[in-house]
Amino acid sequence: MGGLASADTGSEFPPAGITEWGDPVTLGNGEVKTFTTSTPSGSPKQYGLFIERDALEGLPSAEALANSGDDEYTDKYGPNGQSLIIHYKWSQEFFLPFPKTDSTPFTFLGLHWNPGGHPPEGVWTVPHFDIHFHMLPTDTVDAITGPAAPAYDLPARYIPTGYARGPVVDERVITDMGEHMVDPTVPEMNGGTFTNTLIWGAYDPDGDGTAELTFVEPMITRAFLRGHSGTDRRKIAQPETYAKSGRYPTAYAVRDVPEQDAIAVSIENFSEFQGDS
Repeated sequence: MGGLASADTGSEFPPAGITEWGDPVTLGNGEVKTFTTSTPSGSPKQYGLFIERDALEGLPSAEALANSGDDEYTDKYGPNGQSLIIHYKWSQEFFLPFPKTDSTPFTFLGLHWNPGGHPPEGVWTVPHFDIHFHMLPTDTVDAITGPAAPAYDLPARYIPTGYARGPVVDERVITDMGEHMVDPTVPEMNGGTFTNTLIWGAYDPDGDGTAELTFVEPMITRAFLRGHSGTDRRKIAQPETYAKSGRYPTAYAVRDVPEQDAIAVSIENFSEFQGDS
């Protein structure tokens, strides 16, 4: 996208020497793992998910997830993830820690493989991945249940520019995630094709009745990842202010890493924001 400074410093991505890796987990016929890249002074460059292209093949079907029983897909913190119903559809879920989190609010990555997509029907009902960059502890997110109506207020100053809350109030809060907001001008909301969409998320982590932004989520179809080459970088819409001061990403990218037969999905272009606290 125009206007975004490149975060690539050379032919190798992520760059060696300043990148730390999380433990890999099995997805499809391959593996995925988290990574963080920081400057020598400790400033964040990228938080990301590294996906072997083999991981896009051999993925479990909705039927396989529904019938997995007690022997397979039983632990979202484990190497094979957990099968559960999210957004009324079967999903394979992973909670993956980032190897370094002290320089930003980001804490862990929630990955969902959705073989049958999820609602709204006819919009996101194709096989895709939800890639949540969370800003809350895993136990807080683990305790979120839904679909449910929010039991909090969400101040307008925390809603990113151009984004809107879900129209069905009783279904805004989703299990293991929180509330989702979308840009209503994206193609799939206007008769076009769903390929690569950015979601913003919110929740009230301390129960004080006021929500804040708690995750940012590239939502990307398997077809898009299979056919992707080069680097697709897009702006992340920003709110008027954040609840907490800190470094937040202003862009996300999907990169082909051909020398490793992989794809990297990352948040980047971190900027310092003065929040309400």
